[in-house]
Amino acid sequence: MSHLEFTHHFSQFQGTLHSFAVRLTNNENDAQDLVQETAYKAFKYRGMYQPQTNLRAWLMTIMRNTFINNYRQRKRRQTITDDTPNTFLLDSAAPAVLNTAPGAITFEELYSEVEKLEDWVRIPFLMHYQGFKYEEISNELQIPLGTVKSRIFFARKKLQEAVRVMYKNADLSELLN
Repeated sequence: MSHLEFTHHFSQFQGTLHSFAVRLTNNENDAQDLVQETAYKAFKYRGMYQPQTNLRAWLMTIMRNTFINNYRQRKRRQTITDDTPNTFLLDSAAPAVLNTAPGAITFEELYSEVEKLEDWVRIPFLMHYQGFKYEEISNELQIPLGTVKSRIFFARKKLQEAVRVMYKNADLSELLN
């Protein structure tokens, strides 16, 4: 089917597609966007359409799948819109407060905890921290990819526990003073 023929057949179903889009979205603007996105995908993948088959059903399937994918994407994002006016002043001359909490952990303290880890956990963790990808670490250390991931996971868990202990000790020392 030529591009011109496809365009002609597509234009015959635009009203049907719009009605279907309105039923799916319950919003005129979203329906127009959905029809436009369906048209884009239909023309992009028109080579996949089998001539002598039901074009209307093919277009409706593209629209339905696009709507479902967009819905799932919005659901994952859980976007919250805030319509309150933004009346905050950036330079409000309020004094800046420094975080001088006694429980704050310095980089040196955290790095010393990393150094306490066993080599089988510490080396993959440090390589990942330095920017190596899991596959690169796997190839470099000649260990399976799943092993690399689990070792990095174990290192994170041990460091989280060490940080919890540091905070707990800092809170106790604060109470004793």
